[in-house]
Amino acid sequence: MDHDDLRHWSKRAADWAHDYHKNLRDRPVRAQTKPGEVAAKLPTTPPEAADTPEAIFADFEAIVPDAMTHWQHPRFFAYFPSNAAPASMLAEQLVNSISAMSMLWQTSPAATEIEEVMIDWMRQAVGLGPEFCGTIHDSATTCTLSAVLTMRDRVTGWDSVDNGITGRKPMRIYASAQTHSSIDKAVRLAGIGQGNLVKIETDENFSMKPSALEAAIEADVVAGRTAAGVILCSGGTSIGAFDPLAECLTVAKRHDLYTHVDAAWAGNAMICPEYRGLWNGVEGADSIVMNPYKGIGAQFDGAIQFLRDPAPQIRSLGLRPDYLKTLGQEQVTDFNEWTVPLGRRFRALKLWFVLRAYGLEDLRNMIRNHVAWTAELCEAVRVLPDFEIVTEPRLALFSFRYAPDKPDANTLNSQLLQSINDDGRVYLTQTMHEGKFVIRFTAGTFDCTREDVMTTLDVLQEMSQTL
Repeated sequence: MDHDDLRHWSKRAADWAHDYHKNLRDRPVRAQTKPGEVAAKLPTTPPEAADTPEAIFADFEAIVPDAMTHWQHPRFFAYFPSNAAPASMLAEQLVNSISAMSMLWQTSPAATEIEEVMIDWMRQAVGLGPEFCGTIHDSATTCTLSAVLTMRDRVTGWDSVDNGITGRKPMRIYASAQTHSSIDKAVRLAGIGQGNLVKIETDENFSMKPSALEAAIEADVVAGRTAAGVILCSGGTSIGAFDPLAECLTVAKRHDLYTHVDAAWAGNAMICPEYRGLWNGVEGADSIVMNPYKGIGAQFDGAIQFLRDPAPQIRSLGLRPDYLKTLGQEQVTDFNEWTVPLGRRFRALKLWFVLRAYGLEDLRNMIRNHVAWTAELCEAVRVLPDFEIVTEPRLALFSFRYAPDKPDANTLNSQLLQSINDDGRVYLTQTMHEGKFVIRFTAGTFDCTREDVMTTLDVLQEMSQTL
C-alpha cells in the first residue's frame, strides 16, 4: 500500500465509518463472541508476501466489527463512556496522517502550543482560576501516577529522585475507599506500597470524613510514618461518590501535604456551572484530573491534568539530556518533562476541533440531558416490582438491585446482568457496594437519546421475568 492507495482506502474507510455509526442501533452493544473465536480466524504465521488492500479490508469487515463491544453505541451504559464526537474522529485522522512525536516544542511547535491553549480553554470551561495550567496525558492513571510520584519526592525534599526511598520511614498516601483502582496502582508503581495507601472512613453519603483524615494523619506521624499526600474523589467510578473537597483540602494543607483530585468522569460536568457545587473547594488542590473522553467527545486517549504549579512535578519527572535540548530556546515548554513517557501524541487537536465544532453550550446541553434522562430512568426503575435503587443518581450515574430481599440476591443480579448483556439492546456493568452485587447505569455517549435511555426499562422488565 502506498499513498495513492491510502487516498482511495481512506475514503472507503470514511464511508464504512459513516455506515457503521448510522446502523449502530441495529447491533448488539456488547460483543457476542466467545474467547478464542477471533484468533481462530487469523493465520497462525505472519505473511511472507504483501497482501492486497482489498483482501485486508475485506477481512477487517468480516472479522472485526461483530467481535467488538461498541463503545460508541447510543445504548452503551456500562463503565463510563469513552465517547468520540465526529469532529474528534476527524482530528484524529489528521493527527495520524501527520504522525508526529510531540515530545519537545521543537519537534512539534503547533502541538505544544495548541495544548497549552486548550488546557487554558478547558480551565476556563470548568471554572478554575488562572493560577492553573496543565498538560494532556494518555489516561487518568498516568495523571494520578505523576501526582503520586510528586508526593513521594516532595516529602523527601526530592532527595528520593537521586537516592530512592529504600531505608526511609514508610510513606503514607490517604484516600477514600471510593477512589479508583488507579490510585492503588499508582502507589504500587511509585514504590510506596499498596499497604501504605490508607483508606479513610466515609460518611452515610460515602464521602471522606475530614475528621477521620485528620486522625489518620496524626496517628501516622505519632507512629513515625511519613504522611506524603492526599487523593480525593470527585465522582467515584463505583457509585459516583464525592468527597467534601474544601474541608479535606484544609486538613491536607494544615499538614503541608500535596493533594490530587480524581474528577476523571465528573470533571466534564463542571462545564455546567450548576454542578460545580459538587466539587466545591477544588481550587485548593495541587493537581486535578479530568477525562474529556468521558463526557465531551474528545476521544481516548487524552486525560487533562490541571496543576496549580507544575514545578514540583517537573522536578520529579523532568529529565533533559543533551540530545533533548532545544538549542537557543531554553524557555519553551517541553511537555515530556511533565509526564512519565518521553513519546507523546498530538492529543490537543481533537479538543480544539470538538470545542469549536460544538461550542460549550451544545456540550453543556448534552451533559444536562444525560443527567435528566438518568434521573427519569431511576424514578421509573424505583417503581418496578422487585427492584430497589441502591445509590441515588450522582450526575448521570445510579445503581439498582433486583429481588433485594432474597437470600440469593447477589446470584440473581449476576444472572440478570448476564441476561441483559446477552440480549444486546443495552450494555450495563456491575459493582460491589457494601457487600452487595449491584447493577450500575450511566449515560454519556455522544449520540444517546432519551429513547435509548428508556429502552433500559423495557429490557429490565423483560429480562427479570426470565429468571
